[in-house]
Order: sequence, then C-alpha cells, then structure tokens
Amino acid sequence: MPQPSPLPGTSPRPPAAPIVYVVRRRTVAAAGLAGLTLALWASAASWALVFRDETLARITARERSLHYAYEERVSALRARLDRVATQKLLEQDGVETRIAELASRQVALENRQAMLAGLAEQAGETPDAPPVTGALPARGVPQKPVPVPLPNPEALGLRTEAAPVPVPLGPVSRVAGLETALAGIAAQQSLTLDRILQRSQVEASRLRRVMAEVGLDPGRFAPARGGGLGGPLVPVGSGPFEAAVTLAQRSLGERDQLRRILKGLPLQRPLAFDGGLSSHYGYRVDPFTRGLALHTGIDLRAESGAPAQAAGAGTVTAAEYSGGYGNMVEIDHGHGIVTRYAHLSAIGVAPGQSVAAGQVVGRVGSTGRSTAPHLHYETRIDGEPVDPQRFLRASARLFAAR
Repeated sequence: MPQPSPLPGTSPRPPAAPIVYVVRRRTVAAAGLAGLTLALWASAASWALVFRDETLARITARERSLHYAYEERVSALRARLDRVATQKLLEQDGVETRIAELASRQVALENRQAMLAGLAEQAGETPDAPPVTGALPARGVPQKPVPVPLPNPEALGLRTEAAPVPVPLGPVSRVAGLETALAGIAAQQSLTLDRILQRSQVEASRLRRVMAEVGLDPGRFAPARGGGLGGPLVPVGSGPFEAAVTLAQRSLGERDQLRRILKGLPLQRPLAFDGGLSSHYGYRVDPFTRGLALHTGIDLRAESGAPAQAAGAGTVTAAEYSGGYGNMVEIDHGHGIVTRYAHLSAIGVAPGQSVAAGQVVGRVGSTGRSTAPHLHYETRIDGEPVDPQRFLRASARLFAAR
C-alpha cells in the first residue's frame, strides 16, 4: 500500500512499529471454559424454551386423566348408591304384600293343623305339636329402618381394598325366613296326612277281608239314622290337601264302622282251651242212625265241666233243655246273628240276660244226643245255620294282625 507523501514543509514520520499481543495459556483456558459454559447455558435455555410447552402439556394431560378417573369412579359410586337405595325402596314396598300373603298362608296352615289334629285323634294317634313359625312383622306398622352400609370408596379401589361390611338382617330377610319355615311346615303336614291316610286305608282293607271271610255284607250293619245334620256351608278349599283329608276321613269312617261291626260279631272261641274238632260242620254220618245227616255246627273236644264262653256280646234268648241239644244256651248278637252252646252239663245264665264276650254261660257236658262230653257250637244268620269255622278263621286273621 503506498505511503502518503508528506505535506510540504514537514519532515516525513518514521513508520510505526507493529503491536504484538501476548496471550497466556491460562487466559486461553479460562476463555475456553467460559465459552463452553456459555454454550451449555445457551443449549439448556434453548431446550427449556423448546420443550417447556410439551412438558407442561404432558403434566396437564396426566392430571386431567387422573381427575377424570376419579370423577368416573365417584359417578360409579353414586350410581351404585342410587341402585341400592332404589332396591331398598322396592323391597320395602313389597314387604307389605308379602306379609299379607304370609298371614294368609299361616291361617291356612293353622286350619290344616286343626284338620290333622282331628284326624290324628280319630286315628288313635297322638297329634303333633302345633308348629311354631314365629311372629310376622306387623302389617301397617312402619318397620324400623335398617341401616344399609354404604359402599366404601376404598372398597371401590379408589385408595385401598377394604374388607366387606356385613349386612344386618332386615324385614325382607325375616320375611324370607318365615316363607321358608311355612314351606317346611306345609311339607311336614302333607307327610303326616299321607301317613294317616295310608294307615287307615291299610286297616280298612284288612277289616274288609275279615268281613269277607265271615261272609257278611257290611251294609247289613248300617246304623240307624240318628239326629239331624246341617249348618251353613263354609268350604275350606278344594286343593290336593283338602281332597286327601276328605279321603282320609272316609277311610277312617269306614275303618271305625268295620271295627264296630267286628266287635259285635261272635269271633272269640267258645272254649278257653282249644282241644280241636271232633266233628265239622256239614253233611256227615250220624253217630246214632249211621245215615247221612246235616251237622248244623261243630263239635269241640273238651273235658266235662270245662267252662263254655260266649263268643261275643249279646243277649241270652234261651237257657234251657232243648231236645237233642240237651242243655242249651242261645245268644242273640244282633243283626240276625245267633250262637248256640249245647250238650251243657250246667247252665250259668238266664233268658234276657246281657253277656259280654268271653263270659261263662255254662259247663261242658254230654246231655241230649251226645256220645261223650263235648261242646256243640252253632252259628246262625237269619235263622239259617252257617259254618262257625268262618267266624273262627276270621277271628284268627283279625287278632293275628294286631
């Protein structure tokens, strides 16, 4: 570069010496460190400025998500509380109706129990103790509110898991328990009725077979019409239980009638000691004429003087010597049935006298047409002789079943 020419009248300046700067290493290191620090601070500031909004957005979104989760759980809790409250209201509304139904069922069971008690007494059984169902909640009286445990927020998983809270029994649970108890009583009553019905039917059937063995129609012993019957009609239902009660009453009535009939029949043996038969009923060779003749009774072996007993209760219609019968006692048992005790050595009753079954009416002998001491025993129906063995076989069947 050309140097400027000196002004006229001035001397030229000498050239300036160059400036030399000396920089130490320590200064260079300090400057480098400061530059590095400045660069780091600038980078951090730039990152903060760039990513701050994104970080704030993430934090805000997380808080909002947690908030929404809590709100949803709180809403679920409120909905659950509403459902529980609604359910309790509905249950309370239904308690009154269920109590009315239970009261009606309890009255019906009490009526059934009265029927069973009558049947058991007629059947000769000990009536079952009246069932105890407990008191029903009073109708029309507000029930004491039962505290319903509210769901624990912690139990919903909002904080921690909590143990379930026991729910105390309320009116609805009590009514449910009473319903179960009444159902059990109804089942037990049905079993009792079935037992009475089966027993009465079995015994009535057995007594009918005994009557068939005797060869008598039960209609012959129909009782005379007694006092009048009547009253207002108060039906008690027409269900299976009532139908079974009706059937049981009829069966027990038939059984009792057959018992009364058989009790009045001459079914006991006329001798206390059974020595067996020496002659049967029917056609035989007569011991005196040696010709065929009808034997109108049976001959029972016995020692002379053995007691002859009435085969059944009745009234003595004859007590005297009667031709080939010798000393004879005749007893009327009613309904056209008569028994005769012949060839007696002694008579112990008088005409018109009432005798009981098993009462001694005379002593065994050999009077009349007789070859040796024995008891000639006859049974007659409507004046006609029948085989006494029918009554004795029926007696064996009757007393063997007891």
